[in-house]
Amino acid sequence: MASYILKRLLSAIPVLLGITVIVFLIMAMIPGDPATAILGAYATPENVEKLNRSLGLDAPLVQRYLIWLGNMLTGDFGRSYSLNRPVLDEITERFSATLILAGVSFVLCSVMGILAGVVSAARQYGLADKAITFTVLIGISVPSFFLGMMMILLFAVRLKWLPVSGMYAIYGGGDLWDLLKHLVMPALALSAVATGVIARLSRSAMLEVLRQDYIRTARAKGVPERRVIMGHALRSAMVSIIPVLGIQAGFVLSGSVFIEIVFQWPGVGRMLVNAILKRDLLLVQGGVVFVAACYVLFNIMVDVAQSLLDPRIKT
Repeated sequence: MASYILKRLLSAIPVLLGITVIVFLIMAMIPGDPATAILGAYATPENVEKLNRSLGLDAPLVQRYLIWLGNMLTGDFGRSYSLNRPVLDEITERFSATLILAGVSFVLCSVMGILAGVVSAARQYGLADKAITFTVLIGISVPSFFLGMMMILLFAVRLKWLPVSGMYAIYGGGDLWDLLKHLVMPALALSAVATGVIARLSRSAMLEVLRQDYIRTARAKGVPERRVIMGHALRSAMVSIIPVLGIQAGFVLSGSVFIEIVFQWPGVGRMLVNAILKRDLLLVQGGVVFVAACYVLFNIMVDVAQSLLDPRIKT
């Protein structure tokens, strides 16, 4: 197991290096000048040139990349132009909010998706199967940001049950109950599409397992149906379901950008959008690399969990 984990960690190195190259080149090709964005539209050419030189933006592209990569490997992500604070401090502060939103959404979509898939497979072609399939198709078809706006219109504006935006109330609040009230709508909106995908693939995996001979043998021996479904079939189907969970974790993490904008959630996604508008190169580059590293690490954890269920994967 240790050698397998080490192999997966080593295979992640070229992936992360490729991400740094792509992110750096994309930000270098974006029109506009960071120095002009910092100084304002009425900045003189002399001041712009002086600021570019002090920030190292006048150096060749390859040299700038190597300096940035070398600093990042030592834990120095640079300093934000617009916020005038270390990039890593800003990212870690914002990432806690994103982690709460994405984590709760991932738990919701995993539990609801697997449960819906199991029930749908156990009641194949029945009323429950048809209802779940219809609901899943709607969930997959509706974009998360549109669903979020509709939820705001219904539950916040019309019914006034939940707060419109933010992570905590501006005045008062700040406790766990306040956080949960602000978290309900963005978490449900973010998890809707992923829930539908997991439900469909869980249903397919369960149906494949339920057709196996050992399932028919267990039923012939008089094993209770609930034990057959949950104890035998679901455990075998999880080998196929776990990789889907890893993919959807990345979808939830990337989709949080749109949800954070819709609900004004103070996370990394909202930070990245603001940084792009302000041409804050180091903040954007550091934020994307940090999120990508978390995604790669989570996929390694998913592979390890899958290998524990199916030892053949380690070979």
